[in-house]
Amino acid sequence: MKIGICDTTFARVDMAKYAIEEIKMHLANIKFIRRTVPGIKDLPVASKKLIEEEGCDMVMALGMPGPEKIDKTCAHEASMGLIYAQLMTNTHIIEVFVHEDEGEDGKDLKELAINRATEHAQNIVKMITKPEKYSRESGKGMREGRPDVGSV
Repeated sequence: MKIGICDTTFARVDMAKYAIEEIKMHLANIKFIRRTVPGIKDLPVASKKLIEEEGCDMVMALGMPGPEKIDKTCAHEASMGLIYAQLMTNTHIIEVFVHEDEGEDGKDLKELAINRATEHAQNIVKMITKPEKYSRESGKGMREGRPDVGSV
């Protein structure tokens, strides 16, 4: 199995490194193909190329949009592009975005980015090894990067 990892130079944390490390702890026979692009709007085509040209079975797209209004717009456009790429390839692309204004300071932002990347990496492991587990977790208010909020 091949997993594509696509990240950006714009991000302030190397989230891909933590995601790969997490997946390697749980899955031994996984091949990774990593591509780094300038910004989040470059993630959709890079992810699609990982699927179509490199034969990846699944992709993680990691990015860190800035705090400005334009950054929010770019993140939305990138997210829509990733959704389109999934539909065009019939392949999961796990979007892992950490907005810079989610962190209270640099330390909190780094911790959030690492947690979100590793928790989404655990989701990939689950999707590959125990996809039925998701049905049992439905409606649990689970979050990646921050504490779960629970069911209502």
